[in-house]
Amino acid sequence: MTKSYVIGLDYGTDSVRAVLINTLDGVALASEVFWYPRWRKGLYCQPVSNQFRQHPRDHIEGLEHAIKAVMAKSGVSPGSVKGICIDTTGSSPIPVTKDGTPLAMVPAFDENPNAMMVLWKDHTAIAEANEINALAANWGGVDFTKYEGGIYSSEWFWAKILHVIREDDAVREAAHSWMEHCDLMTFLLCDHKNLETFKRSRCAAGHKAMWHAAWDGLPPTEFLAKLDPYLATLRDHLYEDTYTSDEVAGYLDAEWAKRLGLTTETVVAVGTFDAHAGAVGARVGERTLVRVMGTSTCDIMVAPATSIGQRAVSGICGQVDGSVIPGMVGLEAGQSAFGDVLAWFRDLLSWPLDALVLKSDLLSKAQKDALGTEMEAQFMQRLTEEAAAIPLSEGLPVALDWINGRRTPDANQELKAAISNISLGTRAPHLFKALVHAICFGSKKILRRFEDEGVPIDSIIGIGGVARKSPYIMQTLANVLNRPIKVASSDQAPALGAAIYAAVAAGCYPDVISAGRKMGSRFEAEYVPDPEQVGLLEPFEASYDALAAFVEQLGSKKVLL
Repeated sequence: MTKSYVIGLDYGTDSVRAVLINTLDGVALASEVFWYPRWRKGLYCQPVSNQFRQHPRDHIEGLEHAIKAVMAKSGVSPGSVKGICIDTTGSSPIPVTKDGTPLAMVPAFDENPNAMMVLWKDHTAIAEANEINALAANWGGVDFTKYEGGIYSSEWFWAKILHVIREDDAVREAAHSWMEHCDLMTFLLCDHKNLETFKRSRCAAGHKAMWHAAWDGLPPTEFLAKLDPYLATLRDHLYEDTYTSDEVAGYLDAEWAKRLGLTTETVVAVGTFDAHAGAVGARVGERTLVRVMGTSTCDIMVAPATSIGQRAVSGICGQVDGSVIPGMVGLEAGQSAFGDVLAWFRDLLSWPLDALVLKSDLLSKAQKDALGTEMEAQFMQRLTEEAAAIPLSEGLPVALDWINGRRTPDANQELKAAISNISLGTRAPHLFKALVHAICFGSKKILRRFEDEGVPIDSIIGIGGVARKSPYIMQTLANVLNRPIKVASSDQAPALGAAIYAAVAAGCYPDVISAGRKMGSRFEAEYVPDPEQVGLLEPFEASYDALAAFVEQLGSKKVLL
């Protein structure tokens, strides 16, 4: 039997990674990671104002580098690569010209952040999201947020576009249309170059743009015009139908086939989001919660349409037919910050080292480099070891995980984190332990919301860097949730899931479920709750709840302490 291969391309927050997968068994022959150079320099971002933008050049350069690298490493013949599928973070929209060129690739806009991709964690559109929610609740027609959990977020498509076009007249005039990142990168590769008929992602449209079959697609122009006439015009430049990622978007065009060392016979599947692809890579099934654990979390489930029907699940990030597995309803929730909470604390503690020690004239460059390398290798490890050794009987701070707002349950990106119960005995490991508790307690709120809304959970799977690299966090999470958690063994579960979609689109398998059985990740670990620790954590969870209620009440009154 002739061997065939597919490529999954996974765009994360900091890097893009490619995997070349054998369609027979899901084994990865080669992988490659490309770190975005402009993003790593902090260009086009203003963290103080929650502005996070990325230049499409980072993504295009990464695409070419990563795919060429896996082809070179694997040595497989170009003709044996049957399909490619791209997943990205989202919602991460970007303005484009009439022919689909990213606006930031037009010379006049090359350095304009408003012409770039508005990254998922950009929260500059809080006011616009509030405006959308107010209109949806009071305009006298359908509430188009119904299947988005009932609350539209500043992290999503329409709010971000509305913010940018109000802030920047030049972008408003030059942007013919907008595309989600997963659609744009797929479009760039495809031989199908008609923007009007190009197949847009069901996953992106349903979860972030209020697309739903119940109202024949996107919200109507009469609703959008009440927000801004531009949005009504934009709707005519977007799409009516959407497509699942097991479908063919097109074939690799001649230019990209030549650049990548592939052929024009390679199928390009419809794009998708990283978390949803990750759930496929982890072999998600009914009653299984897949936690994609990285800088933030996305929590993904699937349910038969017969069990969900037209019932709206409140406070989550959408329910979309086919967004994960075609023929089933995909449900999404998540935390706006997970690993980012701990990364913030690391950066806070590192400030004296970065600003003083590593800039001191008393040390040579070689000494500074060696010290920096040693700190990077040991910093989090030592914090973790010290935090794990602190008994739960010792007085500990209580923290909230809302450092980048709250995504689920009940999105509110205006909320801020807080820490209480600090004393003169509080040291860095105490604060670190409190932050680990916070991200785990925030995770439990998501699990409870699903179950309170009638979506039962029998098993939990963790994927991503945190799941595979931090036994301390995973054991704490198992104790807080009081549930066993399996960890997928794949280094690149989202890219693997994208490869599974590509295999189906290329005709290697009849459907995603059968492809997932053969190609999906196995499991490398399981964390089981410690009954003693479960009980000891309950008072801390109660304190988290009390602090959360207090901070949320302050936020509603716009009070600053």
